[in-house]
Amino acid sequence: MRILIHGGFFSESSQSDEIKQKKQEALKDIIKRGYDFLINHNALKTVVYTTTLLEDCPLFNAGIGSQIQSDGKLRMSASIMDGSSSLFSGVINIENVKNPVLIAEKLLQEDDRVLSGSGAQTFARKKGFKPFSAETLERRNEYNQKLKTSKTGTVGCVVLDSKGELAAATSTGGKGFEIPGRVSDSATIAGNYANKHCAVSCTGVGEDIISGAIACKIVTRVTDQYTLEAAFKKTFQELDTISGFAGAIGLDSKGNMICQESHPKVVYATYDGESVSLFE
Repeated sequence: MRILIHGGFFSESSQSDEIKQKKQEALKDIIKRGYDFLINHNALKTVVYTTTLLEDCPLFNAGIGSQIQSDGKLRMSASIMDGSSSLFSGVINIENVKNPVLIAEKLLQEDDRVLSGSGAQTFARKKGFKPFSAETLERRNEYNQKLKTSKTGTVGCVVLDSKGELAAATSTGGKGFEIPGRVSDSATIAGNYANKHCAVSCTGVGEDIISGAIACKIVTRVTDQYTLEAAFKKTFQELDTISGFAGAIGLDSKGNMICQESHPKVVYATYDGESVSLFE
C-alpha cells in the first residue's frame, strides 16, 4: 500500500516560515490519517477521504480557504479518477459547498460526470449537500488589499491500495483574482489522471498544466512501458519548452513514487505506516 499527497507550491510571497511549518505539520497529520483509512478501504475511497482532509484545512488553497476570484466570489474545482474502472468525474467553479471532491465522488455514478457552475451546485443540493461558505477572513483580507501574488496552490492525493488498485484526486480554490469562468486544470485529465498502471495529481499554473497535458501524458507513457521516472522526465522536458510552471506527484502499480516540479517548491508527503517522509 502506498499513499502520496501534495499541498501545492510554497510560492505565495506572504507566507512566513511559521505558516510553512504549519503546512508541513498539517501534511504529516493528514497523510497518517489517510494511511490509517487506507488499511480498511480501497484506493478510490482513500483519495476522496484524504482530499477532504486537505480541503478542510484552511492552510491550503482548496475547500476552506480557497482563493477569491476577481468579482469577489469564491469558486472551487475538484476531480477524481478511479484507475480500476478508468472513470473520471469532476466539478468546475462550484460555489457554496464545503468539499467539492465529495460532489465529484457522487458524479462518478452518473452518466454526466463533469459539471460546472450552477449545474454543479444544483446537483450538490439535490444530493443533500447543504450550503457552506468556504471563505476565510485571511482570504477576504487578501482580496480587499489586492494582494495579487502568484497563487498556485492545489491539493492532491494518489493511492495504491492492498489490491493493487490506483486512484487520484485533486482539488483547488483557483489562483485568485482570476476572470470568473476561468477553468483550472484540477477538474481535467491534464491535472488529475489514473488507470491500472499509474496515478498522477498536479499543481501549479492551470493553463500550463493543460497546455502540457501533464497528468494524462505521464500516465499514458507509464502505460506504454516507460518507467515512472522516465515518464516524468520526458513530460517535464516538454513542459520546459513553454516555460511551464507545474508540479506533479505520481505513483505506479509497482509502488514507485515520484514528485517533480518545474519551479521549486512543491510540498508533499509520503507515509509507509511507520514514518512520514516530508519533502519540499
